Amino acid sequence: MMASNVSRDVSQDQSSVVQTCKPWYAFATVAAGRFVRFASRVTKHGGSALPGKVVEKIDPGFLTRTLGQLPLGVVLVSGTNGKTTTTRMVASMLSDLGLKVFTNPTGSNFVRGVVSALLTEVTLGGKLDADIAVLELDEAYAVHFVKQVKPRYALLLNVMRDQLDRFGEIDTTAKLLSHVAAATTGTVVLNREDPRIAALAAKAPAGTTVRYFGLADDLRHYFPSDDDMATTVSVEGVAGPLPSVRTPLSPRSELRGASADTAELPADVTLTAVGDHKATFQMDGQGYATDVKLEGVYNLYNAAAALAVVRAVMQDNAAASKATAATNACAVSADELIAAVSRVTPAFGRGEVIDVNGSPVELLLVKNPMGFRLSLASFDPANADTMIAINDEYADGRDMSWLWDVDFTSLRASGVAMVSGVRAWDMALRLGYDQVPVADTNTDLEQAVTAFVNANPGTRKHIYCTYTAMLKTRAVLGRITEVRDAGVGK
Repeated sequence: MMASNVSRDVSQDQSSVVQTCKPWYAFATVAAGRFVRFASRVTKHGGSALPGKVVEKIDPGFLTRTLGQLPLGVVLVSGTNGKTTTTRMVASMLSDLGLKVFTNPTGSNFVRGVVSALLTEVTLGGKLDADIAVLELDEAYAVHFVKQVKPRYALLLNVMRDQLDRFGEIDTTAKLLSHVAAATTGTVVLNREDPRIAALAAKAPAGTTVRYFGLADDLRHYFPSDDDMATTVSVEGVAGPLPSVRTPLSPRSELRGASADTAELPADVTLTAVGDHKATFQMDGQGYATDVKLEGVYNLYNAAAALAVVRAVMQDNAAASKATAATNACAVSADELIAAVSRVTPAFGRGEVIDVNGSPVELLLVKNPMGFRLSLASFDPANADTMIAINDEYADGRDMSWLWDVDFTSLRASGVAMVSGVRAWDMALRLGYDQVPVADTNTDLEQAVTAFVNANPGTRKHIYCTYTAMLKTRAVLGRITEVRDAGVGK
């Protein structure tokens, strides 16, 4: 059964909208923003967030007013790893279940990026035809967002070392996310297995529901916390080679950063089994096995997170519809939720597969030690060519020291065919310390990508890349072959 129709009589909690004065010229805000977007594209200056920056300046209340129209409010997704993919999952599932969803699908996760995305969806009069917004927000910018719009739902994924030049150590990131938990008016969904995230339950205001997503006991060792990682270089010389990245790490009880308390928290959705494009989720004590289109074991855990927040939204929607005597006011069943998650496709650059001359080319975003480790664990280098592209632009994080906390020994047998990006030689040096052979190093990313994908036609290829390297790689591939749209459900 599809989800019930959203009753337009359902009013958003007044505490979720920050009241602002509407300027007399607000009728022209959308037109002005669209003109800026047109001009920036024609002149190729300013970037995709420029229209949002201009609108923020001339009409600071635009974001609050526009999102305040939504009968089911805002779902805010944040955390270190998995924001873009999980946002896509949540948006796709809610759309699949019958809701009209506004989202920022390409990972433009600053506040002005959200404003820019809104400008493409609203009418000239500022009307947004949607039931709910699902928004990915950068951990730091989420703090600014919740000052303008208090989310009805928040999904907080994890805290890992990432962009140390911006955030510092991970306790600072957890503090940033605590502001999101404190501003949420409906339901906060937290990662039970991340002690710093689970602790944010204490920040949820009175009246806000707290839910968790989690892992079965025998899967927890696949997802060690940031505290559990040791460098290859520091460990290997003392204790011999580290375990293969496809071998489970030590049991949960031996993990240094594990919190025994979190295992006792009840999870609304639990990931209980993983396989090749297969997963089993437990809800209300019952297991549901399904095939999935998602790539990588880490995305199966992201799917558990998405299921938990979608379940909360749909239950609230059904309850609200019943209260207003709307027709078809039935809660979505677990089977319908599982069917929806099975149809979600990977977000762009996050395990998406692009065919180039008969070779499946997988783009794998990496931006911190845990993300890189899990990607390496998920994609077997045997019978595949491997490329690594590392940039250090602002969006990537300037500090690349985290590469030394990644275990690359699984690449020893196959080697790396190409290393590229601004920090190509740093990456090649790091691989050398793990005794991983590198066939070629080229700092010119366009040349490197072109040469890599055109070599050995028919062979599967893995490209591990930081954020800006992924965007440029995708653009290069777009000139070689057809690259699909990055939008939800495409």
